[in-house]
Amino acid sequence: MKQLFFVAALSLLASGCAATLPPDVIASGDLAASQSQVRPLRYASPVSGYTHRVPVDPQPWRNRNDAQTPEGDAS
Repeated sequence: MKQLFFVAALSLLASGCAATLPPDVIASGDLAASQSQVRPLRYASPVSGYTHRVPVDPQPWRNRNDAQTPEGDAS
């Protein structure tokens, strides 16, 4: 308990010795006058890349593997 109190007190003491205050982080109220450019939003359907697939029966793995191997010598 004493160590926890010491660590908390040390951090408060060290923060009091800061040379400057942290900068204010406040959003500007006049966003229309800012020079930043924003791309317009465009609707994209969440299911646009969907392809319908149906379950199939298992096939022998060796035939599937041989069908995907590149042609030619591997060495």
